[in-house]
Amino acid sequence: MSEDIYTGEELLLTDENERELYEHFRFVADKGQTLLRVDKFLVTRMENASRNRIQQAAEAGCILVNGKPVKSNYRVKPLDVVSIVMDRPRYECEIIAQDIPLDIVYEDDDVLVVNKQAGLVVHPGHGNYSGTLVNALAWHFRDTPDYDVSDPRLGLVHRIDKDTSGLLVIAKTPEAKTHLGLQFFNKTTQRKYVAVVWGSMENETGRIEGNIGRSLKDRLQMTVFPNGDYGKSAVTHYNTIERLGYVSVVECVLETGRTHQIRVHMKHIGHTLFNDERYGGDQILRGTTFAKYRQFVQNCFDICPRQALHAKTLGFKHPRTGKDMFFDTEIPADMQNLIGRWRQYIASRDINDEE
Repeated sequence: MSEDIYTGEELLLTDENERELYEHFRFVADKGQTLLRVDKFLVTRMENASRNRIQQAAEAGCILVNGKPVKSNYRVKPLDVVSIVMDRPRYECEIIAQDIPLDIVYEDDDVLVVNKQAGLVVHPGHGNYSGTLVNALAWHFRDTPDYDVSDPRLGLVHRIDKDTSGLLVIAKTPEAKTHLGLQFFNKTTQRKYVAVVWGSMENETGRIEGNIGRSLKDRLQMTVFPNGDYGKSAVTHYNTIERLGYVSVVECVLETGRTHQIRVHMKHIGHTLFNDERYGGDQILRGTTFAKYRQFVQNCFDICPRQALHAKTLGFKHPRTGKDMFFDTEIPADMQNLIGRWRQYIASRDINDEE
């Protein structure tokens, strides 16, 4: 299938990743452009693009004029910049099917739910053109003629970071993609994350609010702009599950879906995710200066060599039947071992204190 347009079925929000949009097409209207509906403007400029699909894209907010989404009846004016965006980078080369193990939690004719392992990139691009979840899906669906891994009307409905583990839903039909995408957009899905963070949480529960945008100092990082003069509004709710001395286990629920939201918000309140290299969690941020303690923490880094974050639950209405679907996964072994080590450390410390 030709990747000619970002369709309405690509109406997505991500988990800790914002609906990060990538420009796939751009057209600049001539100086002498007469007023013309944007759907008609585009259908004459794009090969294999039907007017219906362009209208779907507009309804999904994926056609921008001068950087702002417009409906299909918008009339293009001279020098307007018309862009078509998608939630993922363009696939610059053919997607190669690769036999990468998938932890399949559920599958039927409409949806596939997988428990993504940490370290697996979701989409090809930015130097990761193989070994991704999309490559694994190409292999999984290699004998399914109706599933084209390059078709934007199918596939992943949301994303999580490479080193975050947990649940993702994949749509196997355009109708499922549309239905599920709207659920994510309308925030009717159920999603909870579990994280290990530095520090002992002061409160049992809390609400973190602060605009998130790309850092002005480091473009690889996101940051909180509390004054609201930059970035996009973001809200995270947390519940403290367990305090383990110098770290805590927390459960997070997103009210919004911004890039690295949990990682950035937890750092903002002084509780950076454990071993989150990008945000400084791979340093000893709490505890003592004793060599024995430093060695213990280094061992913990080795046990869980990534940010300690897992997308544990996922709930949605089945796109065909309307039935409530709910999935809950075990915390992965690396995080379980990490939590176990901290429990042992606290227990031994308390015993020594008593003595």
